[in-house]
Amino acid sequence: MCGIVGAIAERNVVPVLMEGLRRLEYRGYDSAGLAVLSDGQLKRQRRQGKVAELQLALDAEPLSSHIGIAHTRWATHGIPSERNAHPHISDGLAIVHNGIIENHEQLREELKQQGYVFTSDTDTECIAHRIHYHLKSKPDLYAAVRATVAELHGAYALVVMSQADPGLLVLARCGCPVVVGLTDEGNYVASDVSALLPVTRRFIFLEEGDVAEIRKTDIKVTDLDGHPVEREEKLSELSADAAEKGQYPHYMLKEIHEQPRAVAQTLAERVANGKLLEAAFGPAAAEVFASAEAVHIVACGTSFHAGSVARYLIEQVCRLPCHVDIASEYRYRSPVVPKNTLFVTISQSGETADTLAALRLAKGSGYLSTLAICNVPESSLVRESGLVMLTRAGPEIGVASTKAFTTQITALTMLVIALAKHRTADAERERGLVTRLIEIPGLIEQTLALDPVMKQLAERFANKQHALFLGRGILHPIAMEGALKLKEISYIHAEAYPAGELKHGPLALVDADMPVITVAPNNDLLEKLKSNLMEVRARGGELFVFADPDSGFESSDGVTVINMPRHVTYLQAPAVYTIPMQLLAYHVAILRGTDVDQPRNLAKSVTVE
Repeated sequence: MCGIVGAIAERNVVPVLMEGLRRLEYRGYDSAGLAVLSDGQLKRQRRQGKVAELQLALDAEPLSSHIGIAHTRWATHGIPSERNAHPHISDGLAIVHNGIIENHEQLREELKQQGYVFTSDTDTECIAHRIHYHLKSKPDLYAAVRATVAELHGAYALVVMSQADPGLLVLARCGCPVVVGLTDEGNYVASDVSALLPVTRRFIFLEEGDVAEIRKTDIKVTDLDGHPVEREEKLSELSADAAEKGQYPHYMLKEIHEQPRAVAQTLAERVANGKLLEAAFGPAAAEVFASAEAVHIVACGTSFHAGSVARYLIEQVCRLPCHVDIASEYRYRSPVVPKNTLFVTISQSGETADTLAALRLAKGSGYLSTLAICNVPESSLVRESGLVMLTRAGPEIGVASTKAFTTQITALTMLVIALAKHRTADAERERGLVTRLIEIPGLIEQTLALDPVMKQLAERFANKQHALFLGRGILHPIAMEGALKLKEISYIHAEAYPAGELKHGPLALVDADMPVITVAPNNDLLEKLKSNLMEVRARGGELFVFADPDSGFESSDGVTVINMPRHVTYLQAPAVYTIPMQLLAYHVAILRGTDVDQPRNLAKSVTVE
């Protein structure tokens, strides 16, 4: 979680720091703060709440400087408050930190015995005091930071500056992402490329264990062992306005409506003339896919739902066994790895702590190869995986994932076709699968026309406290995703079940005050689903059915049918039926007055356990 920004340049960097915080606020918004060196003095401003509160404070008491660090916080250690807000200070030095230090209690006790006084409840303040402690015996700030990080257990990205060396930022990374932005008039630091796009598109990406000295005209990087290293400069393909809302009132709504283009971009240059281009996964992809005898998928949250969709497709289309794990659970069991199993991770950011840890564990567990499905090309997950499929969704700022999900499903469907080519699919079947795949952007475009219908429907949900989502087969993960969207941005308690499980407990919850939402494409499970829904209606439950026009569902007393595009196939249904779930959640949240893009207690990128 958390977003960090740092800058050292010829210009006044305070506006750059603040714009960077605004662009990183999706990572956490419990508090915000910045520190600068001005006239040889360390000056700090912090506020509880969002970045806008910090801006108001700066408007009242402006700061100006050529060097500074800033932070927007998602609280882990210590409640959201001004005293726990970053930056933290220790006698002339200041630090911002993203991550969790697991041995902070031990460090805190040792530092108290040395006479250090703590003014916050955070693990970060321990780092600040420890650096100050090492400065007493080390020649400079860089050496003190290196000595400190060698003692830290956990995950961190941190930036440090000191009154004693006003021309230097020291940066360290272990388990949390951080980039350096390069310009002719100075250098910049941030948790994410998007924070710095207004000032540069030139970046270097630090590796695990790197420590860097950042000056206006110079950057020095050492690796985990302290050896000088060169990190390649890369040019970002993103534009500065890619992360702006444009005409939309919220990022989430913008990103929902971007899905036809995003899915088309995922497919671009990867399918052609009825064929899937396996090389899109990497040069060794064809050999790996030909050898694969099983698939193991690991992910968190919405990405886990995408993986659950893929399981149905892999088993049905490819006839390969497939297992899907929540990343945080995978690490704490002892999975048996069948021979020639492909290990697949899914993550929007590529920095999800549990997913990264699962990948690192898997690389020593005898898997055939590793494949990352990811949206961020410079991420740790991408760099550490054998094969890669970039979803190319563009920046997703809204905390509730939308276009990341549908592009993940699209990328996973390409994986399905790639695996099937070596087992069950001849050229004709491959062509048919590819044809269905490239129709998805158009079907999503059609489905987005339901936006006014969803806005009207939302009025019937706004005062509810509970909701039940039902689906069968490959649409059960879509019901799970619908429930997740509703709960995370509207704060309505929502559960998802396979429709066949109704009689095994959930039916006890159904009454007139608990709406039941069902996704019902016209497939071979339709008749069974109809029977399940009648059970709901018989108990007084109000039904909302998203159905194929030819499904035979009709609106009646207590049953509202929303017609979806006609004849959506098994392959297409997950992405298409997701759209109204997203729109419904969005409009319900608007009516309930919640913060759609930044829901309470959540953040976009979960970079800590």
